[in-house]
Amino acid sequence: MKKIAIIGCGISGLYLANLLEKSLDYDYKIFEKKSDLNLSAGYGIQLSVNCVKLLNEIGFQNISKNEIFFPKRINFFDAKTTNKICDIEISKFNDEKNRYTTIKRSTLIQFLLNNLSSQRIIKNVELKDIQYGKKIKLYLSNNEIDEFDYLVVSDGVFSKTKSIILGKEIKPKFFNSMALRGNIKNVNSNDISLYLGPNFHFVIYPLNQKNEFNFISIIRKQLSKSQILQEKAFASKDFVETLTSEIYQKTSIDLKGKLENIKSFPIYVSEKFIKYKKNNIYFVGDALFALPPSFAQGASQSIEGSKEVYEAIKNGTNNYYEKRLTKLKQINIRSKLNHFSFHLSNPLIIFLRNIVLKYLSKNNKFLEKYLGKIYRN
Repeated sequence: MKKIAIIGCGISGLYLANLLEKSLDYDYKIFEKKSDLNLSAGYGIQLSVNCVKLLNEIGFQNISKNEIFFPKRINFFDAKTTNKICDIEISKFNDEKNRYTTIKRSTLIQFLLNNLSSQRIIKNVELKDIQYGKKIKLYLSNNEIDEFDYLVVSDGVFSKTKSIILGKEIKPKFFNSMALRGNIKNVNSNDISLYLGPNFHFVIYPLNQKNEFNFISIIRKQLSKSQILQEKAFASKDFVETLTSEIYQKTSIDLKGKLENIKSFPIYVSEKFIKYKKNNIYFVGDALFALPPSFAQGASQSIEGSKEVYEAIKNGTNNYYEKRLTKLKQINIRSKLNHFSFHLSNPLIIFLRNIVLKYLSKNNKFLEKYLGKIYRN
């Protein structure tokens, strides 16, 4: 029986644990530095068809339909005028069993936890050191030492484990953008609504069948190094109100009084793809590579990556990093292109962008290459 250590109790770590749970060939533990997984957060995530197909392997199709939503299209709007630019029918990438899905992140986390014994999850523990031999020896913050055949690192964009393993401090890069994330009320839509504005965009979509909606805005923001280090300032009421006021002034949509549970976060991305040479240590999710959020593939790629880790362990293959990074590079390029095109400010260039969007949104060959290649493969 192979022993596997998973560092981090997020989506990627929990999905891998669900796959391991189905086999008698593996024994595993999840080490989580936090004492609480915060299942009360109401913000949402989008799950493309590739991700839903993998989730269905562990029973996601049985989740209450009241807890999820199946948007059929993405509608593009000018944030200032609210005029519709175009729409993309994302339901065309669905198949009979797997559909593009929106859901609360906390609901997905709870689903992933349901099949796991709480004894498998060791909370309030971090990796302090690692020693390599026939097995991987982990030195933990609770003063315990344990040995494993495989180590899977899924502790997020600020992965301390990654720095320990690589022997140098690895820091993500501030993406010169802030995210505002929360919920919005009094919305009547069955689709994903994407509003494009100068140096910002925001997205609204249904989270479930309970008339709950997600709101997320990405705002370009130049911050100094000293400002970035002031993490508590981002959580302050004044800072959040400054960002929301900026959006209020740039859109004719009346958002005042409709936004709830809004919090702000600086956006960090990875600068380099790292191919790790040891075949029994895997980085996955944001610990492997953190993407810009403008292609809505963060959760989907966390799950897809964990599936590839499982297959690599199961089959004894050594092409995980090559395969994973090929996909991530494709998404990284699309995410940066989206971020750039969504935030244009020159009126003439915006006019030309909208013409191009109207054409491309109905061009099946382009959509298959730009979306289908990511959503279905």
